[in-house]
Amino acid sequence: MNWSERTVVREGVRISCRDWGGTGHPLVLLHGLAGHAGEWDSLARALSPRYRVIAVDQRGHGASERHPSDVSRAAYVADAVAVIDQLALRQPVLMGQSLGGHTAMLTAAAHPGLIRALVLVEAGPGGAGREVPAEIGRWLDTWPTPFPTRQAAVRFLGGGPVGEGWASGLEERDGGWWPRFDRDVMVGSLAENVRRSYWDQWAGVACPTLTVLGQSGIITPQEADGMFRQRPHTVAVSIPGTGHDVHLEQPDVLRQVLQGFLSEVLAASPPQSARAERS
Repeated sequence: MNWSERTVVREGVRISCRDWGGTGHPLVLLHGLAGHAGEWDSLARALSPRYRVIAVDQRGHGASERHPSDVSRAAYVADAVAVIDQLALRQPVLMGQSLGGHTAMLTAAAHPGLIRALVLVEAGPGGAGREVPAEIGRWLDTWPTPFPTRQAAVRFLGGGPVGEGWASGLEERDGGWWPRFDRDVMVGSLAENVRRSYWDQWAGVACPTLTVLGQSGIITPQEADGMFRQRPHTVAVSIPGTGHDVHLEQPDVLRQVLQGFLSEVLAASPPQSARAERS
């Protein structure tokens, strides 16, 4: 383990972070629904010699508050801002996968100048279908918890690097391996995405943006086309042979794509408005 735990508290809700240290430009990583900060370990370890990497367990997940009363999109965004402020991360690059990418996008839109650049991995502004929360709930209900062994969890959760990534978020207690989240909290976290989409927020993002898609991921061609029509300067990459969990399936390829984007973005001067907001 090469990281130290940092804790941020906002309105009584405890948010746990993995701080990989380093003196380079800050990079904040947000996992997806039912995920955990450890999903980013491979990427964070590789990037920490050059960047200050912070991986966040979002509310309701991992080592953070298990049963927060507020699971609104605004609460997730406010947590991201609190991490940035309380850890004194000046103009971080904010990167998220799936629901974490959605949080990152909303944060960048609501707080122009706070974020130097935005990276979305398998995330977009389109709303979830009305059936999605129920589908997620049914899927979580199929988990045979507690798993008798960690390896049994790896097999159930897809095997290979994806299964390993998901299983690494479990905790061992009472003779078995358990999720570190509450099923109803996960379903509730999707409620707003069912009722609306967020195209106005996407259009309002002002910072440089990289969008990484899995070749067989969940972002439809129609949603991707709409994103690039609204913001044609977005850098877009599709990684062959990957699905929704790009960061687990091809972490080395994702790292190469990310480093190329960061090298170009951080070499340029930040916009005047960005410099002013944090001064």
